[in-house]
Amino acid sequence: MIHTCLLNEDAKTYLCCFYQTLDGMVQEMTTTGLTQSISHNFIVQMIPRHRAAIRMSNNILRFTEHKAVRCLAQQIVKDEAQGIGQMEEILPVCGRLTNAQADLRLYQRRMELICRQMYAQMNAAPESSALAAVFLREMLPHCRGAVLMAENALKYDVSAELVPILRATAAQQRRNAAQMRTLLSRMECRRG
Repeated sequence: MIHTCLLNEDAKTYLCCFYQTLDGMVQEMTTTGLTQSISHNFIVQMIPRHRAAIRMSNNILRFTEHKAVRCLAQQIVKDEAQGIGQMEEILPVCGRLTNAQADLRLYQRRMELICRQMYAQMNAAPESSALAAVFLREMLPHCRGAVLMAENALKYDVSAELVPILRATAAQQRRNAAQMRTLLSRMECRRG
């Protein structure tokens, strides 16, 4: 009996790296030290998400020649690195603003729901050897998660230095998601 493997070697290597990065992101985001400050907590949970986006984008750059996906991945690397730098810069100031226990509980409960959904949807992205499309399907929930995380933080009293970063994060991730949906739609039209 002949066994036919549905994934080529590049796809297997790509997916192994993706799942390792995803698992690392989940571990970092769920074990980071939280404080009495929503501003601090947002930053220490968002930085691992940004780092994972950089790793995932660098991963696809190793395996695809799809010009638009390459441009998008390169832009993600640039934007997420810039976001990390901005958040690290304001982290000491942000930690000074503390929040009421009720606000902390409500914020963190919503944050945990957003993250669980993001992790599950990224894990459930279809696997195939069409890696450009696989990357886009993995990253769409990653973008949606960032938008929801930023919107969640904006509902509460957060550091003034963090507010423009939250707004910029939500706007950038919405643009990325729209671009990903457009690229996926074009890929599906070409196949059909």
